[in-house]
Amino acid sequence: MIKNTLLLNFYGLLWSFPIPVILALMINQLRFKRFKRVTQTVLYAPHFISIMVVCGMIRIFLSPSGGLINLIAGTQIDFLTEASAFRTIFISSGIWQDAGWGIIVYMATLSNIDTSQYEAAKIDGASMFQRIRHIDIPELVPIMVLQLIMCAGGIMNVGFEKVWLLQTDLNKATSDVISVYVYQQGIEGAKYSYSTAIGLFNTAVNLLLLIVVNRIAKKLSDVSFV
Repeated sequence: MIKNTLLLNFYGLLWSFPIPVILALMINQLRFKRFKRVTQTVLYAPHFISIMVVCGMIRIFLSPSGGLINLIAGTQIDFLTEASAFRTIFISSGIWQDAGWGIIVYMATLSNIDTSQYEAAKIDGASMFQRIRHIDIPELVPIMVLQLIMCAGGIMNVGFEKVWLLQTDLNKATSDVISVYVYQQGIEGAKYSYSTAIGLFNTAVNLLLLIVVNRIAKKLSDVSFV
């Protein structure tokens, strides 16, 4: 249970944290403003879709009979019954839904960069990748550190609704997380004191991780946000 929670969050952070940064850097290089706005809108739109709808879409796309993934692969696999596939499904759908929010945050930071820096870099013969490396990325570092600290503060939290809606008896080996366990013990089992204790322990661990990551970030970049 604890292992599943940590692995879901760790792999989720490992894959989802850099993707908004990369996409923001790519979009920032687009010169057609209208195309840039359309791209941002398309990537940000999934953020407004409810978890219930997202889980319904996942079940339709992964259906063994007529699901888009199985039609493309020419198979009839029920991925939601495969314990080994649950983490991939959970994390990839989370990236699709939430990457747009991160892009907005990073694009707002990039929009405040003085354009004279780019012009001076071009005059000096700097390539696009050199401009990204020496101008864009240093500007993004503070907000990236802040985002990392915020993510670390919730590393023991996995969204209950999504896990609950995608969980089956056959994928519980990887989908049984703390939030679902607390619900089962507290609501279904009426063990209110026990479930409250687990919740408090979960919060204490998150707080400890938040402090540790903030201290590490402070030593590495001399920037503290907490």
